[in-house]
Amino acid sequence: MAREQPEQQAPPVQRLRIRYAKRGRLRFTSHRDFSRAFERAVFRARIPMAYSSGFNPHPRISYAGAAPTGSASEAEYLEIALAQVVDPADVAAQLEEALPPGLDVVAVVESPGGALADLLQASRWRLDLTAPPEPTGAALARFWATDEVIVERMTKKGLRAFDCRAAVVRAEVVETRADGGAGCAIDLVLRHTVPAVRPDDVLSGISAVSSEWAPGGPPLLTRVAQGPLDEASEQIGDPLARVGE
Repeated sequence: MAREQPEQQAPPVQRLRIRYAKRGRLRFTSHRDFSRAFERAVFRARIPMAYSSGFNPHPRISYAGAAPTGSASEAEYLEIALAQVVDPADVAAQLEEALPPGLDVVAVVESPGGALADLLQASRWRLDLTAPPEPTGAALARFWATDEVIVERMTKKGLRAFDCRAAVVRAEVVETRADGGAGCAIDLVLRHTVPAVRPDDVLSGISAVSSEWAPGGPPLLTRVAQGPLDEASEQIGDPLARVGE
């Protein structure tokens, strides 16, 4: 008896790139939880998704550069493949209505092709702390003056030690927190590396070179931008911008 062959799906006719935000309490949503919520949202919104071939077809959604659980973000990205050509503005409105408040669609554009992940080379973060600005600035200066800062973090492969200093492109103390509360903030640009260096790794590194300094209470970590890195200007570009625009 011939073995049953899996159903072959038609290739996508359009790809859309989506920027979304994780705000408020939804910053504690894990990547797995978000992916489930997003798949439910495209189903409720009746987006004409393209599906993978095989015995267990699933919607073609490509996630890239997800922020760590517990971090807020204004710059998360994914790409979807569609079985019909649609208006990106309509998709944005439909998804915004279907997603829970706090998981908010910021922009939807048609993909020009290529790999979205290749454009996500660095992130800009704002680290809101309850520590006062003067000792934070002094501790950050010592961090900058150190060529290598080794920190440890538990990963899926066990405890790993790595240099968090090499990934830091820029770090500056901002005297005012985003919420206006007591303390300060650090404006941080991080190059995407392997293993990935996270903002909390940098805070651990600053504490390692300045043992008398501490960030205070739990910091609020917010990714404000993610995209291609201009090494000369230390600025992050828009990964959704078309080449030449």
